[in-house]
Amino acid sequence: MNAFIAEFRQYTDWLPNWVVSLAVLAAAILIGLMVHRFAFRLFTRVVENKDLFWRSLVSRGKRPLRLGILTFTLSLAVTLAPLAPGPAELFRHILLLAFIILVGWATKTVLHIWTTVYLRRFKLDAEDNLLARTHVTQSRIAERIAGFMIVILTVAAMLMTFPAVQQYGVSVLASAGVAGIVLGLALQPMLKNLFAGIQLAITQPIRIDDALIVEGEWGNVEEITSTYVVVKLWDWRRMILPLSYFIENPFQNWTRESSALIGTVMIYLDYTVPVSALRSKVEEIAAASKLWDKRVVNVQVTDFRESVMEIRILVSASSAPKVFDIRCEMREKLVEFIQRDYPQALPKVRTDRQLDRADMAAAHSAAQHAALQS
Repeated sequence: MNAFIAEFRQYTDWLPNWVVSLAVLAAAILIGLMVHRFAFRLFTRVVENKDLFWRSLVSRGKRPLRLGILTFTLSLAVTLAPLAPGPAELFRHILLLAFIILVGWATKTVLHIWTTVYLRRFKLDAEDNLLARTHVTQSRIAERIAGFMIVILTVAAMLMTFPAVQQYGVSVLASAGVAGIVLGLALQPMLKNLFAGIQLAITQPIRIDDALIVEGEWGNVEEITSTYVVVKLWDWRRMILPLSYFIENPFQNWTRESSALIGTVMIYLDYTVPVSALRSKVEEIAAASKLWDKRVVNVQVTDFRESVMEIRILVSASSAPKVFDIRCEMREKLVEFIQRDYPQALPKVRTDRQLDRADMAAAHSAAQHAALQS
């Protein structure tokens, strides 16, 4: 290699050094782009019959591959070109930074592709998606935390190539106690969410697509990042909450162990309604509904009030949206049934005259009954 460099410089001795250097660097860039195009086409053909991981790796690795080939050809060009010591050192430093970026970029790309391919086996739109939500949540949080750490380590490695930063790093290590306290206070919000993300990935109080009640709003977990959670509310609004919120505050998770839920329908009717007929109608409505999961249907009188009695109807469904829909369906069909068959059972307000007539009728009935007995 040294002999080749010496011979090359002997043949170009009659040209100014800056012209030769520019020509060599330009040729290195041109050769690198040509090699990249050829290599990318070759890799694409090699993996076209392979599984998804290798095809995705080649597809998403197009730009990192270009950076890697250009870094290699330019490093050869810097050695070959007759550069002055100062510019040569600058170019070598830039190429070192490019190599560090390449390693971090390639690592993050491989991590993303592996996670995506791994999660393809799980379907969130399945009827019972508890296992899928568990794996998707853990994998996405782990990917984002690992990606964040890769970025931090890449930036740190780049900074440590500068002598001034190296000296500062040594001085920080020498006074690690005070510096650690100051740095911990400064990075408290970021570290708080980072550790909350690790805790969420392990304990999983929430998962992707979980149905939650947070801040008085109902919605589904749409995305979990390394610092915040996106909850898609029922009316398509998005609520953004920090990860630490789900560690420090109470909230309702309607799909923690299963997506099935029991819905409640409260109805207030006059005392004259036959509860047995109402119970039969509720069971008939549930049996005819496509939303009912055939697990729970129940009718109970839960309270007596001055003019009405409180009747609670329980009915189950396989998910929160279906529970909401079957509750609405139950209300609509029950009201129609009562209006048609038992209109006198609808809640009413009795006046004093109506009460007097009712008392007189009751007294007259009691008198007739006593007369018959005598």
